[in-house]
Amino acid sequence: MSRIFWDTNLFIYLFEDYGRISQQVAVLLKKMDERGDELLTSTLTVGEVTAKPLSRGDTDRCQRYEAAIQSNATILAFDLASARKFAGLRAMHQKSLRPPDAIQLACAAATGVDLFLTNDTRLHNVRVDGIHFITSVERAPI
Repeated sequence: MSRIFWDTNLFIYLFEDYGRISQQVAVLLKKMDERGDELLTSTLTVGEVTAKPLSRGDTDRCQRYEAAIQSNATILAFDLASARKFAGLRAMHQKSLRPPDAIQLACAAATGVDLFLTNDTRLHNVRVDGIHFITSVERAPI
């Protein structure tokens, strides 16, 4: 069993039709379930995933997305431990790491995860205490 954090983009691929990548994410979720892996994400993910439907007034879709995330993942809050990790990440990578990315990484690191999955290639080379590996869906060792 592994603890695996999904960045927002994976949930968007799962909920919307992005062709091949959406299929890969669905297969990944199935494999994780079969292995007994724990899926984690953050409250930021819920906000990011529901922002676009909310901007269109589609509150039903917002509720479906939020319910789907809650039923499949442990949702981590941006708490004091996360804020401390965030501060360290921003201090070290101020020019290259955007605040939302630093929040996601901080939430994952504060709780400790084996794998952080994101298709944001800018994050793949960031080293963070509390996260063993950061990689893409295509390279996920699952």
